Amino acid sequence: MGGFGPPADINWTRAEHARAEWSPLLSREFTAATITELRHAVAARVAAVGLTGEPAENFVLAVHELATNAVRHGGGVGHLLLRRQGDVLRCDVDDQGAGAGAPPIRLSAGDEAGGRGLWLADQLVDSLSLHRRPDGMTATVTIGLR
Repeated sequence: MGGFGPPADINWTRAEHARAEWSPLLSREFTAATITELRHAVAARVAAVGLTGEPAENFVLAVHELATNAVRHGGGVGHLLLRRQGDVLRCDVDDQGAGAGAPPIRLSAGDEAGGRGLWLADQLVDSLSLHRRPDGMTATVTIGLR
């Protein structure tokens, strides 16, 4: 499985600068078989940095929705990177789906039986952003530590 992780020729000066800005808390590849384990790991890391109660539950649920989408629509495997910068938690979920060739992204609740994951995630966190790459998509959510 390729496509996840740093490029082979990292500029260490830049990487060290980025590391100072965003402290990694969890980096993990996942599949449908490991998504429950992933959710528990995210919940543990979120609690460890002091996000508790409803905001923590909301963030973990939003991340779970993104991971589920990555598995369902993104090639069956994804990669999660949870980071902290000051009072902000950020989670990037990468998949290996259709990328630029994928159908339009829906952010509405809609009346269909499914398709509410992105809409739900957007309601639960401070920000949601989506970035299509040639080889898939990255969904990012952030929340402030309260």
